[in-house]
Amino acid sequence: MRIAILETGRPPDRLSAFPSYAAMSAGLLGPDHTCTTFDVRAGAWPDPAAHEAFLITGSPAGVYDPLSWIAELIAFLRALPAERKLVGICFGHQVMAAAFGGRAEKSPRGWGLGLHTYDVVARAPYMDAGPSIAVPVSHQDQVTVLPPGARVLAGSAFTPYGVLEYGDRAALSCQCHPEFGPDYARALTRDHRAAMQDPALVERALASLDAPHDSARLGGWIRRFLGS
Repeated sequence: MRIAILETGRPPDRLSAFPSYAAMSAGLLGPDHTCTTFDVRAGAWPDPAAHEAFLITGSPAGVYDPLSWIAELIAFLRALPAERKLVGICFGHQVMAAAFGGRAEKSPRGWGLGLHTYDVVARAPYMDAGPSIAVPVSHQDQVTVLPPGARVLAGSAFTPYGVLEYGDRAALSCQCHPEFGPDYARALTRDHRAAMQDPALVERALASLDAPHDSARLGGWIRRFLGS
């Protein structure tokens, strides 16, 4: 499958030794696809007719930021044929929800960091039988209003709309980061220390990352969704 990765952000400069978010996402998708990266922040856009699927990466930006590329991305998503496969991760999840009639904003619950568990509340054919998934997160924004027709597949008290599918589109998105390797998840969490009013939050998040995680399982959902 020819997949266009819409790159909307990269690791902080301090963590530039790690792969890009686009490269992490391509690794999550596996070797059976031909992935091409488009830095949409720099005005690079794919030809929709030349790709069978699209993945939107994470980003430090918020969907509400007055940046021209975000408005262009929303317009691009709305113009995609509904049968084109679409996957969003973190910011990608939020911008998909916003593009299709929902809302994403800063959450009054504050920062989500570390390993978060989402309970499965509905099951799509590409999912496995597990009752929950535990996957690294790093976000202050989240989806607060569902798009019309969207269905929640998994979530938590902290992130009620953690994994979504979209009724009238071949689309799947998640707030968590199945593409993050353990080392990068820890490094990014440590990187938040200086800006946190509650340093204990970072320490709890780092401790949580020592537990087993389900990133590979969620990656399996995404790969089976793309193959369905």
